[in-house]
Amino acid sequence: MTTLIHRPEYAGYDFGPAHPFTPSRIAMVLDLIRCLGHAAPTLAAPSATREEILSVHDEAYVAMVEALDRGETPPSAEAFGLGTPDNPIFPDMDPATRWLVGGTLHGARLLMAGTETRVLQLGGGLHHAQRDRAAGFCLYNDLAVAIRAFVDHGWRVAYLDIDLHHGDGVQKLFYDHEKVLTLSLHETGHYLYPGTGHIQELGSGPARGLSVNIPFEPFTESESYLEAFEDVVPRTLEQFSPQVLVVQAGADAHFADLMGDLALTTQAFERLYRRILELAGEHAQGRVLVTLGGGYDAQVTARIWTILYLTLMDLPIPDRLPAEWLERWQHLLGDDVGATLHDPEPAFPAFPGREERNRRNRDVVARLLDSLLRYWL
Repeated sequence: MTTLIHRPEYAGYDFGPAHPFTPSRIAMVLDLIRCLGHAAPTLAAPSATREEILSVHDEAYVAMVEALDRGETPPSAEAFGLGTPDNPIFPDMDPATRWLVGGTLHGARLLMAGTETRVLQLGGGLHHAQRDRAAGFCLYNDLAVAIRAFVDHGWRVAYLDIDLHHGDGVQKLFYDHEKVLTLSLHETGHYLYPGTGHIQELGSGPARGLSVNIPFEPFTESESYLEAFEDVVPRTLEQFSPQVLVVQAGADAHFADLMGDLALTTQAFERLYRRILELAGEHAQGRVLVTLGGGYDAQVTARIWTILYLTLMDLPIPDRLPAEWLERWQHLLGDDVGATLHDPEPAFPAFPGREERNRRNRDVVARLLDSLLRYWL
């Protein structure tokens, strides 16, 4: 079984009605799961303490977040990435973010205690947050706090990021740590935020070869993405031999998400989730901690993360979306939403240049593997 972590306080992580990182995304998922007939009981984890936040973040940065929460207006806030269009200041942002960090950290503790092997944190995934600043809608890096706890426990951790955007915050925080492997599959940073995640970023010092990035060409479709995943991820996990797999399961690589230009379907996400569980079983004793992440099309994120839940719970995936759910969320779904959980097939006309794009992706993978082999031998 999979433990599902969530609590109502997660809704407090809210940059405002005009911001794309909205808490309604999670509410829609929970409601869809329950409309499909699943009780989906959730575990309410405790908030992270200040000391736990400081395990990966600088004191000066945390103090700045706290000062803004007290209503102070320090002129240096923007130097910490706060008060920007990506990360506007909102009420109670320190405690709101601590709830998310606490949920991910509690999931890690369940795995370390041996009471669970699969945990889904229905929130979090704040992978852009840096040691000393906010970035890309992310204030505190819940993933890094959980990874730090695993490392302190003596475990080797494989971090897998399938968000549209490169998992730069997690990579940077563990770039020289020999017990942490970071794997990120994302649209190339040549065109997309945060502009990092190139194949030359391989880690440093004792962790050289433990930072692995697969940057995809814009408009990469499902088969090319899954081919690259299969060429790189299983071999890398086999070499590293992790004791736990941490997954940031952003949904914004879907073709309908307007934040970028990857073109995965819901069917590809399901295949990806099932393969990740297989790899966790083969290389990490079945232990996997999954968070959410990016995803900015309401009807897409609800369907993809419901498929994620059903897959983790070994439940069947139905064909139709419940009418009551469609009616309740129509104000966010719009008028052109389909009636099925999966995308229609074919989901969209093929983008021009597919063969050349796939060739470029294969070339990137070949160059990446050539670089990694010298550290694997």
